[in-house]
Amino acid sequence: MQLGSFELTTVSGGRFIIDGGTMFGVVPKKLWQRHMPGDENNFVRQATNCVLIRTKEFTALIDTGYGNKLSEKQQDIFQAEPGHPLIESLREYGVEAEDVDMVILSHLHFDHAGGATSQDESGEIVLTFPQAEYVAQRGEWEIATAELPELRGAYPQDNLLPIADSDQLRLIEGDGEIAPGIRALMTPGHTQYHQSIVVESEGDTAIFLGDLCPTWHHLPTLWCMSYDVNLLETRRTKARLLAQMASDEWLGLSDHDPDHAAARIVVDQRRDFTVSESFETL
Repeated sequence: MQLGSFELTTVSGGRFIIDGGTMFGVVPKKLWQRHMPGDENNFVRQATNCVLIRTKEFTALIDTGYGNKLSEKQQDIFQAEPGHPLIESLREYGVEAEDVDMVILSHLHFDHAGGATSQDESGEIVLTFPQAEYVAQRGEWEIATAELPELRGAYPQDNLLPIADSDQLRLIEGDGEIAPGIRALMTPGHTQYHQSIVVESEGDTAIFLGDLCPTWHHLPTLWCMSYDVNLLETRRTKARLLAQMASDEWLGLSDHDPDHAAARIVVDQRRDFTVSESFETL
């Protein structure tokens, strides 16, 4: 998809399944399953719709999926695609890992940052993108690498420490430009320092929502995940941002929606917001 002078492409960081109750938190199953039916075990389908950004000057990637380091047990639980889905997806578009100049991480949970590092044939954990600058919020990085016992499962350290040991990490603080036409917008709630990524070119705007609004079934303001560290903050942040998206006709980019990677939304008095136009891929 062309956005001004930027070419945006959906690349998969891997598909998996997850418990529907965790995806919708306090929303009763009777309600959410009308929109996103689960299987016999209550699991719902999930994508990791990473976004490849190409210009004449650089190639950037937003988020990296779960990578190739999941254990056999984790692969079985999540029914995760084998191999390294992100690398395979990039190659479908003629992009090798060495071609990526920048990796921007919305936050550092395993299904967003897991593909930032890879296990090579010898079993060593290495940077997936050897030429890339890795960009993350400083607050998110500090929490993710603090090895807090209650967050150990959310932030596997082998996703992060190889980046910390390199000279390729850039930590930013708050809203601001990441690269020409690409900026960070703080959207706290899911994590304290979660960021959404705004892409602007020639009057057109798209925004990668990350886990602020993980699928288009989460458009109702009160429909949030049980993983959110601050539920009320998520609701407040999401209400403000979705209202701006609808008002300014921004294109929304969804990380986890299994059917539509992008959509435009409008205000809906019954469900707060609804999709007016959707796209399977960019």
